[in-house]
Amino acid sequence: MKNLQRFHTTRIQTAANVRPSLRLISVVSCLCLLVAPTNAQAAEPKTIDTPVEQAKPEYAARTHAISMHGEPKYAKDFTHFSHVNPNAPKGGELKLALLGSFDSLNPLIVKGVSAAGLRGFIYESLLSRGLDEPFALYSELAQFVEMPDDRTSITFHIHPKAAFSDGHRVDADDILFSWETLRDRGRPNHRTYYAKVTKALRVSDRAVRFELGDGGDRELPLILGLMPILPAHLLTPETFEQTTLKPPVGTGPYTITKVEPGRSLTYSRIPNWWGRDLPVNRGRFNFDTVKYEYFRDASAMFEAFKSGQIDLRLEEAPAQWAEGYDIAAVRDGQLLKREFPIGLPAGMTAFAMNARRTPFDDIRVRQAMVELFDFNWVNQNLFHGLYTRSQSYFARSELSSYDRPADPRETILLKPFAENVDPTVMSGKYALPEMAGDGRNRAAWRRALQLLTQAGYKLDKGTLRHTKTGKALAFEMLAASPEQQRLFLAFARDLKRLGIQANVRVVDSSQYQSRLTSYDYDMIQARWPSSLSPGNEQLFRWSSKLADRDGTFNFAGVKNPAADAMIAEMLAAQSLEDFRSAVRALDRVLLSGHYVIPLFHLEKQWVAHWARLKAPDVTPLFGYQLDAWWAADAKAAN
Repeated sequence: MKNLQRFHTTRIQTAANVRPSLRLISVVSCLCLLVAPTNAQAAEPKTIDTPVEQAKPEYAARTHAISMHGEPKYAKDFTHFSHVNPNAPKGGELKLALLGSFDSLNPLIVKGVSAAGLRGFIYESLLSRGLDEPFALYSELAQFVEMPDDRTSITFHIHPKAAFSDGHRVDADDILFSWETLRDRGRPNHRTYYAKVTKALRVSDRAVRFELGDGGDRELPLILGLMPILPAHLLTPETFEQTTLKPPVGTGPYTITKVEPGRSLTYSRIPNWWGRDLPVNRGRFNFDTVKYEYFRDASAMFEAFKSGQIDLRLEEAPAQWAEGYDIAAVRDGQLLKREFPIGLPAGMTAFAMNARRTPFDDIRVRQAMVELFDFNWVNQNLFHGLYTRSQSYFARSELSSYDRPADPRETILLKPFAENVDPTVMSGKYALPEMAGDGRNRAAWRRALQLLTQAGYKLDKGTLRHTKTGKALAFEMLAASPEQQRLFLAFARDLKRLGIQANVRVVDSSQYQSRLTSYDYDMIQARWPSSLSPGNEQLFRWSSKLADRDGTFNFAGVKNPAADAMIAEMLAAQSLEDFRSAVRALDRVLLSGHYVIPLFHLEKQWVAHWARLKAPDVTPLFGYQLDAWWAADAKAAN
């Protein structure tokens, strides 16, 4: 699904991207200045070798918006989203910071570490997501769409003004090229989604229809609406697959005007951008320039923010929030600490255990690890008690199964998979182990030791060894930041008391990403964010078919027929009630499998920013949105 924070989030949020292990740590030292191509530099148009059919221009009623369930919030004549200031002035500079580095300006392939902001600033989609409703899409590159009630197809009609930043008009060839290239050569999630299209038809120069078979996947039309559109006149499938530091050409509101590889990236707003007056864009993309600075370590990045070199910081470290902002700029009102409400599920931040490997291929070992994690001690001693324990993959929302017995629909769905679901999870009585927080977890140790004994382990001179192989129970915790390392070390200390050898290894960002892509780890810290309309991305996280394909987000190696079946039910659900039941059923399956050690979440978004930034009065369901902010000293709404 489309990123929720178009300014902040560029990759899946492993714990290398989110605190306590916020972002990737690495530096590329070379400098280079690259300039976006001009019209004169544009390549000659290329033929599209896509096996599509010519279709007659006919179909269902045209609409400006589609929704996953129910009707879209905004009518055809809406002028702007409710969470923006439509009269926000344009101008000024926004300076943001990230930990780590980048070596590519191609965010749509697995290779390389792509820079921040590309997906929101450069590449637009056919439709734009409304952020104050669960899942609805509105006209963007596509001026309107046609979709029958059974969702067996969707037709996109391209806006007549839609154009790339080099002036080339968007046409059907660009849509077909993007679909085919991402299907065959894109990231694994794109390959999975777009391969479901049974037929692509060229309705006209400015319209494309995708046939979707029997319509069993009701989310697929919306997923296609969120497809990033590539310039067919500049790319071939082969050049698309290359990691590059050449600024790409897209249809979005910005171009890249300066690149320092691994160190910084500057976007400049296109004053006469084709989409500036669309209802979905009014009041957004207000800064003339947006600059991302990359830092070697978290301390240097925080000091840069406090000194005013960086404008805004999304804070996810409770200790920092509690103690790190006691400075004069906060006291005199120049630097603001704010809490923004958010209506989305908290998602799951957790220690992911790689079930592809010994010892975590045994559910009893995984469950023992869950028993041994002392959340209360970690929360009080490392995070000032400000975190809430995550009891569900959809915590903080009505999609959670926590403290809720399965409804009749869930019971029917899960009946064929009774062996895959813990009865206490079905009854809503399951809860993660509650510790005293004093570091003395004898009851938990007894429960864990009983599980490990069942798995074939026995204490031998202070070390747990398998009774058949004699091998010690040992594994590696792979970390990508000091924050992650600290959390792992606290857990490893408790494991050692029970004779388990857990070794913590810290690697740089490029090595970490490489090992994540190939699942070369035993345990990592990962985060799976969530929305109120989870859908096809769940395949990319939990599908058995994708578990051994490099580059997915199935970090735990889940291969569970019950999870596969619940995802299928969720994608096929037509009513909101059936959808919620299917999501809760999936939650119960994942909790019963003990694939992760659930960690924690925050109830609100913590944001610190300099007073020179202004925000709209309304915060949407998805939380604060930087693309709707503006500079206090900007003068004109141009």
